[in-house]
Amino acid sequence: MSTLISHDGRAITKFHVVDRINDIAWQAHQGSVAAIIQLLNEKLAKSGVRTRAIFSDGVLQLLCEAARVEQLEQSPLVEQIHQILESIAPRHIRRVNINSRIVREQQLLWLKEIDSDRENQLLWSQEITLIQPNIIKQLIKDFTEAQAELGKPNFPKTSVSRPLVLINKEKQRTKPQTKILVAAGLCSLLLLSWVVYAQLGNKLKNLMQLETSKSLTTENTNEMKVQTPSRVLNNSLSEQPDDPFTTSVRIANQASASGKIATTSTQWLEIAAKWQRASDLMSTVPQNHSRYQEAKIRTQLYKKYSEAAQKEADKSKS
Repeated sequence: MSTLISHDGRAITKFHVVDRINDIAWQAHQGSVAAIIQLLNEKLAKSGVRTRAIFSDGVLQLLCEAARVEQLEQSPLVEQIHQILESIAPRHIRRVNINSRIVREQQLLWLKEIDSDRENQLLWSQEITLIQPNIIKQLIKDFTEAQAELGKPNFPKTSVSRPLVLINKEKQRTKPQTKILVAAGLCSLLLLSWVVYAQLGNKLKNLMQLETSKSLTTENTNEMKVQTPSRVLNNSLSEQPDDPFTTSVRIANQASASGKIATTSTQWLEIAAKWQRASDLMSTVPQNHSRYQEAKIRTQLYKKYSEAAQKEADKSKS
């Protein structure tokens, strides 16, 4: 609370008001993309990762940028972002697509640029699904917050003129009645929500399971589409590529997709060979190429992935 001094020297205390506009965590929980980005940037500042986001077609498109490839290592970064977003629990946001690339100058239409050429624009991309909080638990949490707000003293005692004291007393008399009405309304809403959930709980679960199965079917279809052109790609490796950068990125994407389903030593060896092939091709990018500096970074990155796949193959043998 803050205290003001009136013209006649008497102290007047301001009423305590909870300013939701300045509560970034609350705004992020309500689904504000700007607030979500602010919290992500605060928590990822130590790792040197900067984020931007756009909510498009029911998916939160998240762009992660950093100065070095090591700062954008896929597994730990995705896990950290997943934990942060689930702690925020933003309403109406379930699907999040995480994209990563080396930091560039500010681009207002970055999503359009990425969609036009994803293979060359991104280091990697991965979609995650946030677990939605239980509706009953959410209602209980909202009810608890409302009770806490009602319990805060909004009209403290002040040593002011008699007319102001009388007005405050009248307000204090009506305040308990207002609390009772609000509490009764919240209890009714909670009871109604519980009844609706009890009646429709099984239907909601079935809908969630159906949506999950559709998502898995779509992912399997995409993986099959990636595997189908693998033979054509292997046959074309012996030919001289028009653009070694583009060809290398395509091979790297193929190796990344294969790595998600590999289980045997032979499969891991094939993946290691693909990463090495992609690294070798990327090293042939000429200096006059527009993305020569990025090619140098990708060369080392693909080589590192090839070594990791080789280690997985050795583990599978033993």
